[in-house]
Amino acid sequence: MPITYEPIATTTLGTAVTSVTFSSIPSTYTDLFLVCSFQSTETVTTGDVRIFMQFNTDTAGNYSSTNFYGDGSTTANVRNTNRGQIDTIFQIATANTNEFGTMFYNIMNYSNTTTYKTVLYRQNTTSSQTNGFGAGAAVGLWRNTSAINSIKLFNRVITELWSVGSTFTLYGIKAA
Repeated sequence: MPITYEPIATTTLGTAVTSVTFSSIPSTYTDLFLVCSFQSTETVTTGDVRIFMQFNTDTAGNYSSTNFYGDGSTTANVRNTNRGQIDTIFQIATANTNEFGTMFYNIMNYSNTTTYKTVLYRQNTTSSQTNGFGAGAAVGLWRNTSAINSIKLFNRVITELWSVGSTFTLYGIKAA
């Protein structure tokens, strides 16, 4: 079986930051896969960190998303339309627990210039979360036909930082 995932770029944080950007993304793949392993510098064990995603520095109301969460007994969902970013919600993985949470983004047809861009996302949260949902999934849409050449991930609140040691890896997926 041929290798279809190729690493494009990896960022491992040496200092706490509120955003990570991948730029100059080549258009030589069919899809992108982004893996995030991170924790918040927050020390509370309740609440969530809203993680936003933008493409090609577009801040206009061209994005929408639907998020679903559950912990085995409780569920929730959130729908956002005409936003300046794709909204994804991640339950806090906090600095005081030494745990890191994981998010996966599948960005389909990113280099196709005739279709809008769809993002599927999955997340898991830490076991120490007292009011959070253990797992989540979402779908996002960027209503633009431009090829994606940059991806920015950032927190809703500028004081919410990602901790040192958090990693973000972008893969290109080749057509099989």
